[in-house]
Amino acid sequence: MRLLLALLVLALLPACRGEAEPACQDMSFDSQPFTVCRANARDASNIRLVLTHPDGVPVGQFDRLAGLAGDSGGEVLFAMNAGMYHEDRRPVGLYVEDGVEIAPLVTRAGPGNFGMVPNGVFWIGTDGTAHVTETLAYKALGIAPAYATQSGPMLVTGGELHPDFNENGQSRKRRNGVGLSADGETIYFAISNSPVNFHTFARLFRDGLDTPEALYLDGTVSRLYSAELGRSEPGIDMGPIVAVFASGSSN
Repeated sequence: MRLLLALLVLALLPACRGEAEPACQDMSFDSQPFTVCRANARDASNIRLVLTHPDGVPVGQFDRLAGLAGDSGGEVLFAMNAGMYHEDRRPVGLYVEDGVEIAPLVTRAGPGNFGMVPNGVFWIGTDGTAHVTETLAYKALGIAPAYATQSGPMLVTGGELHPDFNENGQSRKRRNGVGLSADGETIYFAISNSPVNFHTFARLFRDGLDTPEALYLDGTVSRLYSAELGRSEPGIDMGPIVAVFASGSSN
C-alpha cells in the first residue's frame, strides 16, 4: 500500500508544480530499478510501430529511427523494441504497420517465450485508441488495426499473472513490456534496468502500474530511447520498434 501511495505522489508531483508530466521516469519496484514511459491510450495517434526504413533495410537502431523521424519533421519522445523477430528481423507473430499486415497472427502454442500461451497483441485501432489484448480475444474481434505487434507471453490477463510464472524463477533478464491502465486512459511501456524474472516484471505492471492487461515484448535485447532521460541504448539490430512522437510532430 505504501508503495502505491509513493507512486501516486511521484505521478502527481509535476502537476502540483504546474509542470508538464515527463513521458519517462525512473522508478523502483520490489527493490528493483525500472524506467516507465507513458502515453495517452485514448488518443494514440502519436504512437507508431516501425520496422523497415524507406531504403528497404530494417530500421534496427535508434539513430536510424531518429533520422527517419527527422526527415519527416517528427520528434521521437521515446522508443523501445516492440516484439520478437527472426534473424532477418521479420516479426515472429502478427505485425501490422500503417494498416498493412506484414506478418499473420499466430494462435498456436509453441517453443520459447512467444509460444508460452496466453500471449497477446499490442494494437492501435483506426480510431486512434491503444489496446493490449490476449491473442484469441484479439482474433475474435475480427478487426483491421492501424498498427499491431504480437508477442508473448501475456504478463497479466484480466488482472491475473500468467499461470507459468514462478515467484522464485531463476531466469533473470532485462525485460520490456507494455500494459493498459485499468481505466483505459494510459498505455505504459516499461523496461527493467537490471535483470528480473517474469514474476517480478509482471507484478510491476499489475501491482505497481495497475494494468490488468500487460504484454511482454522481449528480454535480453530490451532497449530504450528517451530524449528526456538522454538514453539511446546501443546493441544488436532490433526488429519492430514502437516510437512515441511529441504531440504536434509530423511523423
